[in-house]
Amino acid sequence: MSTTYTEQELPEDVRNIHRAIASLIEELEAINWYHQRVAVTQDAELKAILAHNRDEEVEHASMALEWLRRQLPQFDANLKTYLFTNGPVTQVEQTAGAAGRRRSIAMATERGEGAAPDASLGIGNLSNLRSAVALAKAEGGK
Repeated sequence: MSTTYTEQELPEDVRNIHRAIASLIEELEAINWYHQRVAVTQDAELKAILAHNRDEEVEHASMALEWLRRQLPQFDANLKTYLFTNGPVTQVEQTAGAAGRRRSIAMATERGEGAAPDASLGIGNLSNLRSAVALAKAEGGK
């Protein structure tokens, strides 16, 4: 999965982001498989082993997600907006409102990925994210 690219001449940083996204997808799939097996297994010892394996995959997925967060300001900003919040997830963005957008703009500007807030929508340069997402989708057949 991690070696199929939609473009041939990709820079190494884009390839690395693709590798991390592909790995994250694989870890999430493994979590799902183990979770289903835990749900239907009657043997208590096997159930414990499968739950342990599932939890290891959660750790791996978390590590990949953290690496992506550190590489892509858009992940960083959105994870800071949505993770570890209370209440309905669909209302978090409304609650975060302008404060979250200001934080996203500031982070993108610090990393040289966006124009000044008054000259743009404050979403920064999405080219790396678009490439990585396109690569991951192509790999997943979606």
